[in-house]
Amino acid sequence: MWAYVYQIVPPQSLSRLHAIRTLLYEEHSAAQREARTWASRLVTEGPTTRILIVSDSPDLDRAVDRRLAVELHRLAAEFTISEPLALAV
Repeated sequence: MWAYVYQIVPPQSLSRLHAIRTLLYEEHSAAQREARTWASRLVTEGPTTRILIVSDSPDLDRAVDRRLAVELHRLAAEFTISEPLALAV
């Protein structure tokens, strides 16, 4: 299992993140159907907005990551992605 974080600056409101929330929900549903692990949490508190992701792969070049990047660019939001960290399971 792996975890990584998208950090978005400046913070974004939930209303602006509607498309992102939909994308995250769709990816979680697809992972469940395909019997793989992928989950996310959108955190909108504090000086940044974060998308926390837990996945069965450390690959950051998956379709969902490319879709997230496109959507964040569409919002003109600056973001960084942390390196995946292995989780002890």
